[in-house]
Amino acid sequence: MKKQPDILCIGSVLWDVIGRAASHMRVGSDVPGRITRLPGGVAMNIAMTLRRFDMTPALLTTIGRDAEGDELQHEAERMGMICDHIYRSDDLPTDVYMAIEGANGLVAAIADAHSLEAAGDKILRPLDNGALGSAVAPYDGPIALDGNLTEELLQDIAQSPLFAKADLRVAPASPGKAERLLALLGHPSATLYVNLEEAGLLCMTQFDDSASAAAALIARGAHRVLVTDGGKSASEGTAGDIITQTPPAVMVTRVTGAGDTFMAAHIASEAQGLDRAAALTRALNAAATYVSGETPL
Repeated sequence: MKKQPDILCIGSVLWDVIGRAASHMRVGSDVPGRITRLPGGVAMNIAMTLRRFDMTPALLTTIGRDAEGDELQHEAERMGMICDHIYRSDDLPTDVYMAIEGANGLVAAIADAHSLEAAGDKILRPLDNGALGSAVAPYDGPIALDGNLTEELLQDIAQSPLFAKADLRVAPASPGKAERLLALLGHPSATLYVNLEEAGLLCMTQFDDSASAAAALIARGAHRVLVTDGGKSASEGTAGDIITQTPPAVMVTRVTGAGDTFMAAHIASEAQGLDRAAALTRALNAAATYVSGETPL
C-alpha cells in the first residue's frame, strides 16, 4: 500500500451507530427501522470520501487498544488509509457516535469523543518527530482538520510552526462545537467548511442565505470559506469574491456525514485541478448523491 499520504485527516475516527426510520419522528417516538454500525467520525468520513476520489489519506487520531479499536483500524486499512501514525491508547476506549434519523432528518445524536479530547496533542506527534514533518521542515500538504479537537488544541494549532506551511481545511464536528473554530478564523491558510447555522454561531447572528454568511465570515477575518445551506444554496469565496450555486434536488434518505462528504469531494476536486466553480459543483453533486443513499458509506 502507498505509504506517502496525499492528505492528512486529523480528528475523530470512531464507530457510528445510526438508527434510521422511514417515518417522521419526534421526541419519544418508538418506531421500526434499521440500526447500523459503520466507521465514522468527521476525519474518517472525510477520509472515506477521499478514497473514493483516489486520494490516499493518513489518519491522525486516537483509537483504543480494545477489540472495537482493533476492528476499526482494520477497516481503515482495508479501505486503503494509512494508519501508521494513529495514537493507540492503553487507557482510553475507542470513541463512538450514536444518532437517530427519521424521514424528517436528524432527530438526536450523541458524540462520545472523550478519548480524542483526552489524547490531546499526542495525536500530532508525527508532525513534530520527523515521521510526517518537524518544526524546521513542517508538513506542506493539505490537512483536513475537524472540530472535535479541544478549543485549547485548536488554538495551539493556529499558532504552531508545525502547521505554518499546510493547506488547512477545517470543519466543525457539529453546531455545538462550531465556536471552537474561532481560534482558526484568522489563520492565513485555513479554509472553513460550515453550514448556515454554524456560520451564524461563529458570527453571533443569523443568516438568510449562504452568500451573506460567507461574506460575514470573511469580514470577521476568515481567509476562505465554504458555507452550505442544505438543499438551498452553497457559497465559496474569499474577500470580495464569492460564488454561489444551488445543489441538485434529491430525496433525502440520510444526513449523518453529508457535510463531510461535501468537504472531501471539494478538496479532492481542487487537488485534481478543477477550477472553483467546477469544484463546488462536483462537491454539491457528491453530497446530493450521498444523502439520496445512492453511494455506500
